[in-house]
Amino acid sequence: MKGNPMRAAVERGDVQYGTWVNFARNPAVLPILKAAGLDFMRLDMEHSSPSMETVGDMALLGRAIDFPVVVRPPEANREWITRLLDAGIWNLHCPQVDTAEHAAEIVAASRYAPMGSRGMAGNAAGNDYDTSLSQRQRMDFANREVFVTVMLESLSAFEHLDAIAAMPGIDALTIGPTDLAQDLGVFGTADEGAALDERRYMVLEAAKKHGKTTAMLASTPEEARKWADAGALLLGYSSEVGVLQDGFRRALKQIKGG
Repeated sequence: MKGNPMRAAVERGDVQYGTWVNFARNPAVLPILKAAGLDFMRLDMEHSSPSMETVGDMALLGRAIDFPVVVRPPEANREWITRLLDAGIWNLHCPQVDTAEHAAEIVAASRYAPMGSRGMAGNAAGNDYDTSLSQRQRMDFANREVFVTVMLESLSAFEHLDAIAAMPGIDALTIGPTDLAQDLGVFGTADEGAALDERRYMVLEAAKKHGKTTAMLASTPEEARKWADAGALLLGYSSEVGVLQDGFRRALKQIKGG
């Protein structure tokens, strides 16, 4: 079985830079992003529409070329976690985690006994169809390699921040900035930036306290450097949609002499 390059990099303390993929469906986007120098891609199933077949194709290619694919499921529940892990996804980016109880359910669904109660699939993409190890060895290996990030997107989540961060099997913490801003009542106001930064620093502190990793979103290179300097190891910069639009806007402005 092949290991999880994202987990290995985090355990080395290496900062990893990735991007969101919202609308690209061809798995060829993976080697393109890798060749550009990115360390991972994060596929969004919550706010866009890739099929499980698309996810499975991307998972297989990502494992083959050692380019981590992270998936945000529509909901962080047993059904989606089971399907994604069995399809070959190592890295889960779980939305709307508001309580320690939900975090515990995510851990249970993503890890085999004795850590959890993940469903048994037999030979599948999630274990590289590898029968050279015993079933127990494959289960233990999968438990070690799965990497779970939880998204804190509400005031309620921050009321349970310490308990969520302390949960064994939760590997990284992050915020969902726009949903959180909406819940805090600051979305679109002059206070939004400062309010979100306050919550980001709370996440960094909780992650450090409990030996966890922090992931951050960045819309500019300056933001990415800021949060890397602050201690975040997983930096998601923009998206394939944003980079494509920004690149063409800049080029057309120059071409047209605007």
